[in-house]
Amino acid sequence: QVLLLACAEDLECVPGFQQKVFYIEKPFEFTEDKLVLNLKFDDCKGNNKLNFEVSNPDFAVELDGNLVALKNVSEVGRALFVHARSEHAEDMAEIFILEANEKRGALKEILKLEGNLGIPRQKRAILATPILIPENQRPPFPRLVGKVIRSEGTEGVKFRLSGKGVDQDPKGIFRINEMNGDVSVTRSLDREAIANYELEVEVVDVSGKTMDGPVRLDISVIDQNDNRPMFKEGPYVGHVMEGSATGTTVMRMAAFDADDASTDNALLRYNILRQTPTKPSPNMFYIDPEKGDIVTVVSPALLDRETMESPKYELVIEAKDMGGMDVGLTGTATATILIDDKNDHAPEFTKKEFQATVKEGVTGVIVNLTVGDRDDPATGAWRAVYSIINGNPGQSFEIHTNPLTNEGMLSVVKPLDYEISAFHTLLIKVENEDPLIPDIAYGPSSTATVQITVEDVNEGPVFHPNPMAVTKQENIPVGSVVLTVNATDPDTLQHQTIRYSVHKDPAGWLEINPTNGTVGTTAVLDRESPFVHNNVYTAQFLAIDSGNPPATGTGTLHITLEDVNDNVPSLYPTLAKVCDDAKDLRVVVLGASDKDLHPNTDPFKFELSKQSGPEKLWRINRLNNTHAQVILLQNLKKANYNIPISVTDSGKPPLTNTTELRLQVCTCKKSKMDCSATDALHVSLTLILLSLLSLFCKS
Repeated sequence: QVLLLACAEDLECVPGFQQKVFYIEKPFEFTEDKLVLNLKFDDCKGNNKLNFEVSNPDFAVELDGNLVALKNVSEVGRALFVHARSEHAEDMAEIFILEANEKRGALKEILKLEGNLGIPRQKRAILATPILIPENQRPPFPRLVGKVIRSEGTEGVKFRLSGKGVDQDPKGIFRINEMNGDVSVTRSLDREAIANYELEVEVVDVSGKTMDGPVRLDISVIDQNDNRPMFKEGPYVGHVMEGSATGTTVMRMAAFDADDASTDNALLRYNILRQTPTKPSPNMFYIDPEKGDIVTVVSPALLDRETMESPKYELVIEAKDMGGMDVGLTGTATATILIDDKNDHAPEFTKKEFQATVKEGVTGVIVNLTVGDRDDPATGAWRAVYSIINGNPGQSFEIHTNPLTNEGMLSVVKPLDYEISAFHTLLIKVENEDPLIPDIAYGPSSTATVQITVEDVNEGPVFHPNPMAVTKQENIPVGSVVLTVNATDPDTLQHQTIRYSVHKDPAGWLEINPTNGTVGTTAVLDRESPFVHNNVYTAQFLAIDSGNPPATGTGTLHITLEDVNDNVPSLYPTLAKVCDDAKDLRVVVLGASDKDLHPNTDPFKFELSKQSGPEKLWRINRLNNTHAQVILLQNLKKANYNIPISVTDSGKPPLTNTTELRLQVCTCKKSKMDCSATDALHVSLTLILLSLLSLFCKS
């Protein structure tokens, strides 16, 4: 069937094809020797030596202009080009091969085809029409696949072919007959490796000079169905909520086919081959053959997770190319579909009443409450949340969920007292983490009662207050009363007696009357003792009841000790050195300290013992409340001198301490102090005074 779009005028003879462009509908196959169409060429001078050349070697034009196939051909591409030449004229006709739907399109869409082929409509010296080659061809090779035509003849020139597949990697796939322009392929092609080759052809003279071109030659590899569909994105897992409506989409399966996507070789159709398990229906799901969407096809009632043999279904999915035809290649994959649980079952206690027994004074878990729930244990629709809704005004109880067993662990968090209440009744409610679906509600079985019995135990006596605090002066007389402790027995119904004893007394200063709890001193309390910290001495006492076995309570006593001026001040340093020729006669700065507290410490008073003799050798100057300076009044000979210095604190009454300052007068040369000889001289202030007194008496 031919569409006539361009016709020559019949008013006068125009050399060339009388119709230059043809559009034909692609048949299923071009049959050998069957007429395709008739081409009319007229050079207006008798068509002497008329010759036709066709771009596809599988076709030829007979002398009468009939275009026929030389063999049965199914793939020819989108166009054929026919070149005609006589002694007086030459021309080219183009035959475009359209799919059936293209023929029915608008005229402008059909005409657009020419532009898409990239073939200009002007006259060309080299005609290099696109070549189509099926992949996976079998030998023999080389095989003729196309022809390049030169309108000005081929005498004295050569055809030259270049590009990827010729002189570029992969090299040597195509070659051209230098003399007549025949293009051949040398081996089998793989479209999935390279689908298109863009070559260049030119005409050169015998010296290699380019005469025409280069012109682009496109070679396309025709796809063959040599690739199976593949599922590449697995594993494929889908989820659907139980009770979902019929037609609910679960998941999408998508396979890949490496063949040409524009052909049936990659046109896939999907099918479910097998479903496991087959209950409650062997056809629980349907797959859209074109899209691959898997949907539910059973009623919501059958999609009940709790009644299913298994909440997991496995579907073997087949993808077949060639649009699902029997000749198509197939690939399979497994789709796993999980039926998700929704909270359509309320948790229920396994019994209405639970019993528990706990000893008073003890904390921890006392009973585990058990529930049943038919929902999925891996979801919030099964996990239980417990709450105490009655019987816990003192917040003595708490309940938590055991994450492994889903049981409710009821605990005592505040010790219970048998003497206050021997029985407790709790009302417990259980719910799920997830809310129930609208048409389901919590019923009476979602609450339970817990009866708790408290057992009496012999509790230890309790001191009041605890800790106890008292303030006393240090150095109070031995046997002084510090305080009387008070302890009571919580077991008021048992009428027990209490005895007291010392538990911890680090310094051994205290005793306690075992009957009435009076604490007295057995030694002097010393605030400066290492057992006293921050003026506080700490001891502990026991109160023991008469139970069987007896119970014990511990009380702590803090004694704050007030300071008394019972420590003399001390002086530092007690050794000083000075050069015998020193110019700076300020020998040393003395400091004083006192273990007592203010006001029994500084300001301190510093004094020298009275100096006798015709001249004084040193003096002491007060610098501040805690320091004074010793100054020589003249240079002394090399010797050791002992200087008595007294320091007095500010207590009432004040305490005085006299300390000897040892002064070494040394020889100093070149910044070095030599005190070695002074050790042999022990000159004290007392000896000096006695010597002076003896001389005075003789005179």
